[in-house]
Amino acid sequence: MTEQRRKHNPVFKAKVALAAIKGDQTIPGLAQQYGVHPAQIHAWKRTLLDGAATVFEGEPAKKGKAQSALADTLYRQIGQLTVERDFLRGRSGQ
Repeated sequence: MTEQRRKHNPVFKAKVALAAIKGDQTIPGLAQQYGVHPAQIHAWKRTLLDGAATVFEGEPAKKGKAQSALADTLYRQIGQLTVERDFLRGRSGQ
């Protein structure tokens, strides 16, 4: 039997990564305290440090992602409708 992977929420990840950045405890000590692997703590810490600059970007970054996702969805729908239209034209003999 395989063991089910644990899924940690973003709040927990941020809490552990911030504790690692503070440096009050060692990474192995944090791993034991929070019950995660030290490599995972290093990864979360690296992710937090790499993404820290985006915190100060504000709303435009969020709007850009939302608009991009909406545009992708709309283009997908346009493509699907075009294929359906062409198929129906061929079936109708036009």
